[in-house]
Amino acid sequence: MFGISFSELLLVGLVALVVLGPERLPGAARTAGLWIGRLKRSFNSIKMEVEREIGADDIRRQLHNEHILSMEQEARRILNPQAEPPKPAQPPVDAGAPIVPLAEPPAAVQAPTAVPAEPSTPVAPAAIPEPPQTPRAP
Repeated sequence: MFGISFSELLLVGLVALVVLGPERLPGAARTAGLWIGRLKRSFNSIKMEVEREIGADDIRRQLHNEHILSMEQEARRILNPQAEPPKPAQPPVDAGAPIVPLAEPPAAVQAPTAVPAEPSTPVAPAAIPEPPQTPRAP
C-alpha cells in the first residue's frame, strides 16, 4: 500500500525493539495497532459521508433539472398548442399479410398556420433626441 517492503518493516521492528526494550514493545505495538485502526475507521466514515453527500447532491440536481424540463414542456404546450399536430392513427400491421402498394399516396395532413395580426394603428419608431450643441470657443 505504501511501498514498504518486508525488509523495511523488519528494520523498523528492530529499531523499536532496541529503543523500547522487550518489556514495553508488546504494549507499544498494541497501542499503535489501536490508533491505526481508529484512523482507518475515521477515514472510512468520512469517505462514506462524502460519497453519500455527493450522491445526494447528484440526485437533488437531477430532480431539479427534471422539474425545470417538465415546467418548460408544460409552458410550450400552453403557449403553442398547434405546434404538435395530432398524429394520424395507423392500423396495426399483420405480419403474415402481404404488403400491397397504394395506387396514390395519401395527402399530407398539414397543421393550420397562424397569420400574424396587423396592428390597427401604425407604430412609429421612437425618435432619438439629438444632443444639445455647445458653442465652441474661437
